[in-house]
Amino acid sequence: MDSFDVLIVGAGPAGSFAAERLARAGVRVALFDGRPPGEPKACGGGVTSKALKAWPHLLEAVGRTIDELDMYSPSGKHLHMKLDEPFAVYSRIAFDTFLRERARETGAKVFADKVLGRGFERSVTEPSLSTTPRGLPARGPRLVGLLPRSRAGWIVKTQSGAEFRAKYLVAADGANSAIAKKLAGPLPPAEMEVAFGYRAPLPESGEAATVVAFLPKWVGYAWAFPRVDHVSFGIATTQDAFDHQALDELLWDFMVSYYESYERAGKDAREPQARMPALPMMRLWSGKNKTAQVNNLRYKVERYAARIPGLAPRTWDKRKACGEGWALLGDAAGFADPVTGEGIYYALRSAELFADAYLKGKPEEYEKLWRKDFGGELKRAAQMRRRFYGNFWGAPFTDRMIEFARGHRGIRKVLGQLVAGDQGYVDLKKKLARGALKPL
Repeated sequence: MDSFDVLIVGAGPAGSFAAERLARAGVRVALFDGRPPGEPKACGGGVTSKALKAWPHLLEAVGRTIDELDMYSPSGKHLHMKLDEPFAVYSRIAFDTFLRERARETGAKVFADKVLGRGFERSVTEPSLSTTPRGLPARGPRLVGLLPRSRAGWIVKTQSGAEFRAKYLVAADGANSAIAKKLAGPLPPAEMEVAFGYRAPLPESGEAATVVAFLPKWVGYAWAFPRVDHVSFGIATTQDAFDHQALDELLWDFMVSYYESYERAGKDAREPQARMPALPMMRLWSGKNKTAQVNNLRYKVERYAARIPGLAPRTWDKRKACGEGWALLGDAAGFADPVTGEGIYYALRSAELFADAYLKGKPEEYEKLWRKDFGGELKRAAQMRRRFYGNFWGAPFTDRMIEFARGHRGIRKVLGQLVAGDQGYVDLKKKLARGALKPL
């Protein structure tokens, strides 16, 4: 049985970053990457400007920097924004590989092996991109991380039959973490969100705009995030109101409208395509030649789906992210923005805070550190979520927000900072009110 100081289950951003920081300080770390080779996590891949400024080395990963954004309200109002602080979009294969290899280079031992569940001889899995009869994303590996603890610490058994021992166990294996369910308790369906979508080709013109469109009559939004060699399209919404068929049809409308906008521009443009605007006006949710476009696209896209934590305000007060000999990082701890679903910044920051506490010999202080650092922001986001996707003056708040931003440069600036990750929720109301005093 191999012995380590820390076992980290999950080699996404949180697990790999924690492994790198610990191994760099001489801690013996085992990092378990249970995903099949080449299988990316279902994610838009957006990394906020706040994260890029905190950890500039992230720019070394192969990605696309975004400094312009098109936003659409539920009724189709359009807002084009030039961001003061750019964010980046990465393929999760490239981004996760970059962070995992940094951990390996600093001395962490990386195992491409799945952790088995207690009491079972082998892991029971489902295809990660399949759906259940209700249309919800399948949970993928169901029995990962249900681990027995010995007097000497934790014992981990993997699919290959190997066993590992350590005094400290870290779960960084996502929102469906079986370790988190065992140690911190399961989350109810109402505190989970669903993200699903497609990886699709870049438009023929080579242009690819970044788009966020708030959904009509649904909580959540659709996105088009261009990467180096494809576009990631997706929808994020609540799990308890999830209707896969209706939302999938809405997403296909969005995708067809996106491609049609470039086709129209290519036919109408007098200038060379390289000088065309980033995105002509989309006819949102209503592709003209939808049937032909859909049939053509279906052979070119790859589907993905995942669950994202969206904790309620009361849960932030009582849910723990660490205990005697264990800690939870990133999505496994529930660290995702309840309004947007963004979680990469919180994955990295939670890994950094845990590593700092562990290296000081006080890993139990991790609980106080994350609550003081970003816990208040996430709780405030949870409190604002219903208002953000609710009504304001007889229309969806997101409609009013984009309408006001079109006429007030101050509101537009705050909105851009919110999208890029530089604007928090605690003082958002005050910033928006102040921005309303700065008309165009």
